Amino acid sequence: MTFDEQKQRILQGKIYNDLTPELVEARRAAVELTNEYNASYGQAPEIREPLLKKLMKKVGEHAFFEPGFRCEFGFNISVGKNFYANFDCILLDPGPIEIGDNVLFGPRVSIYTARHAYNAAERAAGACFAKPVKIGNHVWVGGGVHMDHGITIGDNTIIGAGSVITRDIPANVVAAGVPCKVIRRITEDEKTDYFEILERY
Repeated sequence: MTFDEQKQRILQGKIYNDLTPELVEARRAAVELTNEYNASYGQAPEIREPLLKKLMKKVGEHAFFEPGFRCEFGFNISVGKNFYANFDCILLDPGPIEIGDNVLFGPRVSIYTARHAYNAAERAAGACFAKPVKIGNHVWVGGGVHMDHGITIGDNTIIGAGSVITRDIPANVVAAGVPCKVIRRITEDEKTDYFEILERY
């Protein structure tokens, strides 16, 4: 099976062999690129952003990861404009990871699109399967949040620190917990005079 055929099989959600030479090499290449990106901290965006574009499927303007960023492959990750990830972000991307515009990640946020096989013998032989994760626009994800495969988070939602997301979370809500659950909706009453204050600067 060619590398492209393996990638297509993974994207279709089918069981796949995680230990093939091609996937092992792809992970090694991703480690090298993330090492290079992390080492470029403090340099101009003109230097750093091309490294992300080389690593990922799609990168919007002004995307930024603090040091400690890791991904499994990179080629299944799409991030929108003005994305920010605090320290030690982990994106395991056998399945697609799509992140919208103006999304904020706290430190140590992790997304796991893959699972090992449930059968012990298959698991020992490298069997895995993956499902996509999609995050909408203007989402704020608190520190230490873990996202399981196959979930979606709607626009404008806030996820509380330490949450474990195992199911879809709708738009315009505050959600938290293990497992993560909706706590309440976000309303217009929570809008402040911040933009008026900005005009004084």
